[in-house]
Amino acid sequence: MTHIVVIGAGIVGASLAFHLARKGANVTIVEAQEIASGVTANSFAWLNTSRQGPDPIALLRGVAIGEYHRLQTELPELEISWTGALCYGAGTDAALQGSSHASAITQVSRARILELEPQLKDPPEQALFKSEEGSLDAVHATHTLIAGARDRGAKVLTQTPVIGFRTVNGQVTGVETALETLDTDVVVIAAGTATQTLTAMLGTPLPVEASPSVFIRYHAQPGAIRTLISSEKMEVRQQPDGTLLAAEDYQGDAPHNHPSKIAQRTAKAIESQLHGVRPLVSQMACVGLRPVPADGIPIVGYLPNVGGVYVCVMHPGVVLAAAVGRLASEELMDDRVCDELEPCRPGRFIQALESP
Repeated sequence: MTHIVVIGAGIVGASLAFHLARKGANVTIVEAQEIASGVTANSFAWLNTSRQGPDPIALLRGVAIGEYHRLQTELPELEISWTGALCYGAGTDAALQGSSHASAITQVSRARILELEPQLKDPPEQALFKSEEGSLDAVHATHTLIAGARDRGAKVLTQTPVIGFRTVNGQVTGVETALETLDTDVVVIAAGTATQTLTAMLGTPLPVEASPSVFIRYHAQPGAIRTLISSEKMEVRQQPDGTLLAAEDYQGDAPHNHPSKIAQRTAKAIESQLHGVRPLVSQMACVGLRPVPADGIPIVGYLPNVGGVYVCVMHPGVVLAAAVGRLASEELMDDRVCDELEPCRPGRFIQALESP
């Protein structure tokens, strides 16, 4: 039985572990902190396939939504909300052109907008409704995937930082932690922003940047928002318990741009757009550090200069987790090459580092 150590227990690592265990691998998940404690904990978790401009990973993005539907049939407790997304304002037309599911996007009138979102105070004359899009609780989804992996025999080690690797003749044969060295046939690095540090231990520091964004939760009464709203004024959705989730751009570390200050400004913007929303009180406002490869394209595949190491790091990780989990597990377990992952190979950075 193939023994695979997956480093990282965010949603990408959890999906990989589930799909690998599902294929019969002996999986050990190693996490430096706790399950879903990194950027996964601070994710807006909008399942969408829109992108402005050319998309090098159009094939991969194009299967992302379908893979979540497939995964939901296997793990119904994922609790994905397929509400659709209502989008209007600057960039909307470009999002339509750049979507991998343009056939599921319709232009809707003001009357239809009010049917979809009756609490909007001043709806636009027209908007785009992306009916196939949805959202999920990324932390809950990660725990669900980990539980599914455990049910299939996977082991999970939390509070277990990786401090090095054991290599024999250029092949990684073990993952070193403070307590023990874990024997492995393959190691999968799915550690988000820690990927650069881990690959540097192997002589290949892949360029992964920590891109900040602000994530906010508010107390609110249920029923304020039915879809996911993305406009110039707000990007917001609502969970069944009434919690409103908002995402904002990081604006620097000046005092007036502290997450709590941004949460106050965002609350006022939401209140100005929706009827019946009493003054919003933030439950939490924080900065999440998204792992973004230097060229913006996911890094998925074997390291070319050391044996037995497969890397998975990307933004948007939540959107692509289900698809990458399945495809990577097929490459690792079935010895196949997936066309959807071809633009993502880490070798593109190795070649750049080695060129004069």
